[in-house]
Amino acid sequence: MSSFPTIVLITTLLRLSLNISSTRLILTNRGDAGNVIRTFGNFVIAGNPVVGLIIFIIIIIVQFVVITKGAERVSEVAARFTLDSMPGKQMAIDADLNAGLINEKQALERRETIQREADFYGSMDGASKFVKGDAIAGIIITFINLIGGIIIGVVLGGESLNQVVDVYTLATVGDGLVSQIPALLISTASGIIMTRKASTENLNVEIIKQLFSQYIVLFIGGATLIFMVFIPGLPKLTLTLIGSILLILGYKLYTEKQALEKEEARLEALPEPEPKDQEYDITDYIFTDPIVVEFGYSLVPYIDKNQGGRLLDRLVMIRRQLVVEWGLILPKIRVKDNPTIMPNEYQINIRGYEVAKGEILTDHLLAMAADEVEGEITGIETEDPAYGIAAIWIDPEEADKAEMLGYTVVDPVSVIATHISKVVTENSHELLGLEEVKDLVGALEKKYPALVENVIPDIVNLRTLQLILCDLLEDGIKIKNLPIIIEVLGDYGRTVGDPEELIEYVRRGIRKDICEKYSYNNKLDLLIINPELEKNLTDSYIEQKPEGRIFTHEDQQNMIEKASEEYNMAIQQGYSPVLATTPKLRRTIAQMFSHNNLSLGVMSVLEVDNRYDINVIGSINI
Repeated sequence: MSSFPTIVLITTLLRLSLNISSTRLILTNRGDAGNVIRTFGNFVIAGNPVVGLIIFIIIIIVQFVVITKGAERVSEVAARFTLDSMPGKQMAIDADLNAGLINEKQALERRETIQREADFYGSMDGASKFVKGDAIAGIIITFINLIGGIIIGVVLGGESLNQVVDVYTLATVGDGLVSQIPALLISTASGIIMTRKASTENLNVEIIKQLFSQYIVLFIGGATLIFMVFIPGLPKLTLTLIGSILLILGYKLYTEKQALEKEEARLEALPEPEPKDQEYDITDYIFTDPIVVEFGYSLVPYIDKNQGGRLLDRLVMIRRQLVVEWGLILPKIRVKDNPTIMPNEYQINIRGYEVAKGEILTDHLLAMAADEVEGEITGIETEDPAYGIAAIWIDPEEADKAEMLGYTVVDPVSVIATHISKVVTENSHELLGLEEVKDLVGALEKKYPALVENVIPDIVNLRTLQLILCDLLEDGIKIKNLPIIIEVLGDYGRTVGDPEELIEYVRRGIRKDICEKYSYNNKLDLLIINPELEKNLTDSYIEQKPEGRIFTHEDQQNMIEKASEEYNMAIQQGYSPVLATTPKLRRTIAQMFSHNNLSLGVMSVLEVDNRYDINVIGSINI
């Protein structure tokens, strides 16, 4: 009830205003403050002002010392604990959002709920101070009415002390009850709301469920009351009646539980039904999953959430990371156990073919040495399965020591997740199918409806777009700037029919992304091809002139060797080399390098953005 603190404030002010009005009536009308106050006073006093006043003081003590004080304390603790827990709750929401378990809208709703909860308990903490102040004010006003009435009646009215005490005690006690009973109810309501913070059901349901769900408790309570009948002076009829009711309720619960247990035993004793042939969709066995990670039986706990496995959450993060960094939607990563591989091994399959595998030592951590470490640690030497870096499997007790010596220590789940992320990124061009491209276009259409409507599929169909995006991914170029890619295709798609030519236009449109991939400190370290060699390559592969020099297989190998030498030399000198050539030759040379496992990137001279400094570091010639 989020409005309760405001209700407390309003009702407190209302009662205080009534107190002031009734005080004026008591003191100006010789103790006559109306029928309501007179009736309450007669009920409590019952002809004896002293007894009535004592009873009224007891009511005030219960109100102030017990209920109001307790509600105030509960409000303070609840407010403090709620505020202290806010950072942890916010971090939990951020963790679920980063893991992909919730979306942005759900995260916003959770944050708003936490904020409303903190505001409520903070307001209740303040409202409890109003309740406490109201109780104190009621006590003070009561004594003012009594003392002031006696002074007015004796001094100004000339009446006897006994008569004045009778009149003004009646009015004072009645006025106090009229104000204190609502205050008592409000204080009780505050205490109930604050003490029910951990409750999830209605109060009546919880009380019945928690007090009357165990028959043994009812048996003990009923038997105890029955035995108390034999104690002289106690009310025998009342104890017998309540004890009998508890015993009857306990017996009813006992019989119901026994019947339930017998029924469960009967069902367990029944013979197992013969298993029916499980119906399945035969098409499930026709198609190959795009991404499958298979695990030996020793690694199954990493993927089983019932055993505390965290790898599935990391796989969700990997897919989310690819969307954020690369603009790429990938199929879901399927995981399963494989009894045919070694217990500590896992393998990653893309489109049904094994592309990578690794071995994990369970109950160990992987320590990878940085450039400089200050000492050695004991363990089992190995290599990081993702990048082939020399590493050591160590016991968890050695983790702190290894980190102090300069090692990077990671857990097995992070090792596997990193390897999967690397493999998926490198093979993303094989995983981007028509369905994924359709999802990308659908997501783009929500933000750029006019762009998508004018280009796809009228100018460029999904299949052509898929070929272009896969080519960019194969070259390690991100496709986050999908709107620019679609715009370029809209400009040239009608006049250029060859997808390979369209790719070159697209690359020029996203040249900033390409330069960012190969640049370092806003500088491009370029390798170039000798003009004569470049002309020979163009005549042989592009123009295919019969009168020109034929570029033989031996020439190709010599070029690969020379390019490899220049690349390695540039790397040793601290450069980040990339080969720049003509737009016509770029694709041919890139394929040549790729087929010969040469990691030298290739870009067109038209893809060089003028914001970057050019540094020619070498030339390739044969």
